[in-house]
Amino acid sequence: MTRIVFIFGLIASVILSIFMFSTFPLLKSGVISYENGALVGYTGMIIAMVTIFFGIKSYRDNHLNGTISFGKAAGVGLLIALIAAVGYAISWEFYFNLLAPDFMEKYSAMYLEKAKSSGVTEAELIKVIADTDQMKEIYKIPIARFGVTMMEPLPVGILITLVSAALLKKKQFLPAAPTA
Repeated sequence: MTRIVFIFGLIASVILSIFMFSTFPLLKSGVISYENGALVGYTGMIIAMVTIFFGIKSYRDNHLNGTISFGKAAGVGLLIALIAAVGYAISWEFYFNLLAPDFMEKYSAMYLEKAKSSGVTEAELIKVIADTDQMKEIYKIPIARFGVTMMEPLPVGILITLVSAALLKKKQFLPAAPTA
């Protein structure tokens, strides 16, 4: 199981990283906005996390004689999702530290401008400013930033794991007992 989990987790991680590294230059050049970037990012996450289905299927078919319980399938899928999320967060750390150390400043400014243009009240604007300031402070702590980044693909991975486990579970066929 370990080999399959790592192979499919790394494949998902590479796909996530490719989407990430291809999206940010488009953001910087203005080809896409942060809102569109999120859409592209989550589309990439869905595509990457489909590897969970294939990882569970491979484990079931090649190691368990075509049978797997929901729990075992979910366990395999969650491990694949976790490896993918860790790989994604590692990729983000490289990107953030080497190419986009000003990301949070730009993202916060965009978020604040969006709030202002939507016509929020003064009290709501103060709340938005406080929230973005808090997020900027959290983002300065590498382990917190790593955890926040992992939380982007993990919910997608969990959802795809649950769907895949439900679709792929197969009970072992037991022959009928002889009747007298």
